[in-house]
This record gives sequence, C-alpha cells and structure tokens, in this order.
Amino acid sequence: MPAKPSVMGLHLKYRLLIAQLNADTIVLRILGDYLTELRAKRREAETRAKIDYFEKEFHDLRNEVDGIRHEMQLIKMKLGAYSRESTPFDYKAYNKENHGPITRRLKEYKGHFNKIRKELKEYEGRWLS
Repeated sequence: MPAKPSVMGLHLKYRLLIAQLNADTIVLRILGDYLTELRAKRREAETRAKIDYFEKEFHDLRNEVDGIRHEMQLIKMKLGAYSRESTPFDYKAYNKENHGPITRRLKEYKGHFNKIRKELKEYEGRWLS
C-alpha cells in the first residue's frame, strides 16, 4: 500500500500543477496571437470560420484554466496553513471534497486542451510542426 503524501507534499504538488496551468495560459496566448496574425493575412471564408472556431475554443479554455487555477490556489493555501499549524489533517475528507473533484476537472481540461492543439496543428501544421 503506497504511503500517504505529507500535507507539504500535497502543497508542493499543487504548486507544480499551478505552474503547468500557467504554462498552458502562455501557450494559449501565443496561439491566440498566431490566430490574430492569420486573420490579418488570410481572407478566405473557410479560414475565417476556422479562426473563429479556434478563438472561441481558446477563450473557453482560458476561462476553464483560470477557474481551475483559482481553485487550486485556494486548496494550496489551505494545505500550506495545515502544514504550518501542524493541525490534524483528514486525508479522506480532503480527497472527497477537494482533490477528487479538481483532479477530474483538470483531466477534462487537459483532454480538451490537447484536442484543440491537435486540431490546430492538423489545420496549420506547417507552422506548428
């Protein structure tokens, strides 16, 4: 049976996850800038429709990543407080109330993020390769 991670270990794990989400935000900004450039250069109706689609998806992804990151920040701060105060920590309640739901939400976000990046790469592969 694997050992339970320490409260500080969980706190550090959330810090790493938040850093990864920050990196995703930067990628979404860069890809958004690319779409802006593409919109200025290409006027075909099909291209404009694809750009509109990707812009909407990027907007949705940004909203989701911002929400997840905010929730993780709150959890991270609570874990830090538990660690500093050395108060009893209920792992079972933590997993049910915090970790399980945010982990599922993060997994769904990552799946959507990777799907949209793959679609954009297939559409504009020469630039993104």
